[in-house]
Formats: sequence, structure tokens, C-alpha cells
Amino acid sequence: MANNVLISGRTGFVGSNLFNYLKKDYRVQGVSRRKAEDLISYESLDKEVLNISKAFIHLAGKAHDLKSISNDDEYFKVNTELTKKLFDKFLKSECEAFIFMSSVKAVADEVEAVLVENVTPNPITAYGKSKLEAEEYILSKEIPKDKRVYILRPCMIHGPNNKGNLNLLYSFVSKGIPYPFGRFKNQRSFLSVENLCFVIKELIENKNISSGVYNIADDESLSTNELVKIIGVGVNKNARIFNTPKVFINMLAKLGDILLPFPINSERVQKLTEDYVVSNKKIKSALGIDEFPLSIREGIIKTIKSFSE
Repeated sequence: MANNVLISGRTGFVGSNLFNYLKKDYRVQGVSRRKAEDLISYESLDKEVLNISKAFIHLAGKAHDLKSISNDDEYFKVNTELTKKLFDKFLKSECEAFIFMSSVKAVADEVEAVLVENVTPNPITAYGKSKLEAEEYILSKEIPKDKRVYILRPCMIHGPNNKGNLNLLYSFVSKGIPYPFGRFKNQRSFLSVENLCFVIKELIENKNISSGVYNIADDESLSTNELVKIIGVGVNKNARIFNTPKVFINMLAKLGDILLPFPINSERVQKLTEDYVVSNKKIKSALGIDEFPLSIREGIIKTIKSFSE
């Protein structure tokens, strides 16, 4: 088997980090809607290409829209139907491993305790439902003995070139603006893209890891207040946290739902202040490790420093 690895969504946030992580050991090719010098189009992805590839990592998808302006059909077209087509091609090929990037949102939009893999999925958004439908399709197929199939459910991923909520917190702290949500007490999981890349590389190389569904999260969880303090360390500033009354915060969030663009809206406040703790025990047990290479503190600081660079 050639040392080829295929990645759909290679030019995205996770894809670009994964490409750099794997390129020393593998010949990495991108798969995309368009054909280019270094990209294979979905249409031209045939058995011949898959047969000489060790693994196919399917990252491409429509991300959750914080502005809530996307048509629901777009999620199912990209996250569900495209995944079905690519997985069918994999099954007909000699490629060894298929790794599908799903999401914890395919299971739950809110978590009361700790999210584990064997809970009954109940997604609320079109994004979560489209990811779950793709999962169910993959799990409904009989997997040949010479193949391995992994469904990964990462929580909030951060790292270089990330454009998520960490950017908002970085803006608060780096500009000396007090973080106003100090009254909210929460605990949530994060995932360094470097730890995610580590997991994917292990799944490519270790044939003894059983096919299945795996949550992916850093080893520890943080409150958002703790996160803000770590960001302060990353930018060499003393992060200020204000205990603004929750009623006032909620009023601002509702205003942000109407006025676009606005730095605060209901969904963003929820994401920053909610409890969402994800267990990573199953994947660490499968890998035979006690902890991931990068601690949550090291990962956050690395991400924050990349913003200023």
C-alpha cells in the first residue's frame, strides 16, 4: 500500500493543520469540489486513486452558522449526501481506513453531566441532524474485515487560523476590554487541533484500533473565566473580568440577535457561558495513552499567540 493519504477539506482550518502535521510522513492529497494542481475533485475521485491510498480523512462539511442565515437543505446536501457518496466510493476501493469528522453536536446541543459516546443522540440544529444522518448511514453499512472506519466527534476545536469564539475573547483581552460575563459559572471542553491531528495520525497507522465512534476533547475542561485568564497570559496582559448582571447581558444578546453585525448575540453568549464537558476516555483507552501530547493550557496559549503573529 502506497504512503498516500487523502483529505477532503484540505484547505480549511483543520485540513490545513492536518496537512502540515502529516506531510513529513505521507504524500497528502486534497479532495475538493474543484479540481486544481494539488486538489482532486470529488467527481474524479475513483477507485484507482483510492486504491493507492492508505486512508481517506473526510473533513469537508458545512460548519455551524452562528448567524443562523443558512438554508437547512445546505447542511444535508454537504454534511450528509456528500459523505454518503464519498463513503460508498471508499467501500468499493482498497483504501484501508475512512475517518469521518462529525461533531458532538450530532449528539447534543446541551450537556448536563459529561458527554459520552453511548448516549442517545438528540440534535436540535440542522447542522447536528445532518452530521447524525451521515453517522447513521456509515454505521448502517457492513465494514469489510480489511477496512477500518472511524467517526470522530470533536468538541470546540482551536488552533492556528481558527476563527471561532476564541477570537472574540482574544479581542476583549488584547484590547484591554473587560470580559463582562464573570457572573456565569460554567465548565466546558475544548480541543487543540494539534491533539486532533495526533489522534488522526494514530488511527491511520494503528490497525489494532477498533472501528467505531469516538469523542475527541482535551484532557481537562475549563470555565470561561479560567479561559480568559489563560488568554491574558498568552498576550502578556492582566485579564479583567466584570460581574455584569445576567439580566443586562441577556438584554444585550437579544439586541444582538436583531442588529447585525453585533459582537454579542444569544447563541454566542450561550456558547461562552454554557456547560459542555466531553469525555475522551474511550479514545485514550483505544490509543493506549493516559494523556494527550498537549495540555489544554499549552494548547490555548499556542492558539492565542498565533492570533498576534
